[in-house]
Amino acid sequence: MKHLTSKNEAFKFQTNIRVRWSECDRQGIAFNGSYLEYLEIAQSEYFRNLGYSIYSLAQTGFFDTVIVNVELSFLLPVKIDDILILKAKTASMGTTSMKFEVHIFNESNQLTTKINAVYVGYDQNKQVKKHIPADIRHLIHTFETDGLVLSKDHLPDLKKHI
Repeated sequence: MKHLTSKNEAFKFQTNIRVRWSECDRQGIAFNGSYLEYLEIAQSEYFRNLGYSIYSLAQTGFFDTVIVNVELSFLLPVKIDDILILKAKTASMGTTSMKFEVHIFNESNQLTTKINAVYVGYDQNKQVKKHIPADIRHLIHTFETDGLVLSKDHLPDLKKHI
């Protein structure tokens, strides 16, 4: 996997969520399974920020992923009604896979959780891994290195599928 080097190692994307009652155990602390939902929220909003919905794009067959590995590091508990800041980035990309990182902060800017996930490009019809399309790679690389979101006019193959 090729690591994406950025001019600023800080996360270029973030979104906020509130911890809901349904995500907590009897102690009022977010249940560990909730963190996979936070990962999915971060991933979907990250790609919306880049100009498309991962759900709609997957239906076209152009680009879809499956998760093959997740590592969670719990540093501080989060509780019901806490506002969480999900900071996300694509840390590296291979030919067929990408490493996605999410750091979760509380309102006091304390790091509560680190999530590292590996996604693999996936062909739904054949049920096999597939290459990450060049336009997706270019879109992510430009965002992660320069903080720019390319217009669809610069991504002709992606534009056909949106």
